[in-house]
Amino acid sequence: MNPAEIQAIKNRFGIIGTSPGLNHAINVGVQVAATDLTVLITGESGSGKESFSKIIHSLSSRKHGPFIAINCGAIPEGTIDSELFGHEKGAFTGALDSRKGYFETTNTGTIFLDEVGEMPLGTQARLLRVLENGEYIRVGSSKVLKTNVRVVAATNVNLLDAVNNGKFREDLYYRLNTVPIYVPPLRDRGEDILLLFRKFTNDFSERYRTKPVRLDSEARDLLMQYAFPGNIRQLKNIAEQITILETDKELPISRETLNNYLNPVQPAGRKALITLRSGEDPAGSSFSERELLYKVLFDMRRDMTELKKLVRNVLENEKYGGEILKDHQELFSSLNTAEPATHSHTPSLEPARLLSPVPSRTVDLDRYSDERSEIEDVMHVTAEEESLSLEDKEKEMIIKALRKNNNKRKYAASALGISERTLYRKIKQYDIEE
Repeated sequence: MNPAEIQAIKNRFGIIGTSPGLNHAINVGVQVAATDLTVLITGESGSGKESFSKIIHSLSSRKHGPFIAINCGAIPEGTIDSELFGHEKGAFTGALDSRKGYFETTNTGTIFLDEVGEMPLGTQARLLRVLENGEYIRVGSSKVLKTNVRVVAATNVNLLDAVNNGKFREDLYYRLNTVPIYVPPLRDRGEDILLLFRKFTNDFSERYRTKPVRLDSEARDLLMQYAFPGNIRQLKNIAEQITILETDKELPISRETLNNYLNPVQPAGRKALITLRSGEDPAGSSFSERELLYKVLFDMRRDMTELKKLVRNVLENEKYGGEILKDHQELFSSLNTAEPATHSHTPSLEPARLLSPVPSRTVDLDRYSDERSEIEDVMHVTAEEESLSLEDKEKEMIIKALRKNNNKRKYAASALGISERTLYRKIKQYDIEE
């Protein structure tokens, strides 16, 4: 196709850009549209793959037939077969009537299967049969039905890797990949980034009735260098944010201002939570949630000791403080052996401070180790006491149920909500005399 024809296609379908990769993808899409071949569109999320499926359908002989776009990743595994191929009445719980699937309702048209890599293996087998001979069977039926549907699929994952990992059928991959179309990511489209940004900001300025946003030369360079992991969708969101939030549009947007939208600063607490989930320590050492728990308990214990000291000092200087101390001396007995804190400590609410040493505090490692052992002992003893308490309660309930039902196990088990076999095992376990 010559450049004028490609530009006409862009104008018709609202595609903006002049990069060679984009032009090649459009050229392939237009050429394959006149055939009935299956097409597989690949590219990152947000790169505009659905636009190519519309080009293929609108320029094909099926343009007067139905077109439907299905996101395979958004349909639960238990219902996707019913959605695509339909079901008969009574095929499963809730199937009160027969229902046509998308392959039946789009007969003579085009069906766009987005995120086809997320399709379950069982559904992949059904899809392969449709692609090979146009046959399918409704869920709960044995009758073979025919359909004349063109399939255009898209994915943002590497299907060959999925095939090697056993998550995608190899035969289906080659059947879908009859004609591949690769949509380049935004970061590889060069000047298209500035063209799209200008288009989006102009559209949003008209919608919100504000002056259009302008970028200075350094800001334009920064926009061109940005990776855009979210591709066109991310660029559009950034354009809308700048249009709304930047009220002073007399001067062009600077590099520093634009950088605030490209790389928003996360709160310290949010960063700490991300670090916790990733299992890494911000200081570079390996991080253990168990060690964090001990650290928190150790700090809580030290804070409690300091709080007790403060209360004791206040009571010693009060008129009736001596009597209160005498009546509750067990609360302050641990202070006689506790070592004084090296520095005062102010509890911090920031999770990040729990992950790295605080420069203003000196930690006695020996004491930390001793107190950790004490904490472990307390946790272990508490767990044992709780276990014993639960067993005692269970035994007591079984005895009461047996007495109430005159030692008839069937009725006692029913009253307890357990099976008679379980009750018999519990009786033997607790050595209960009937």
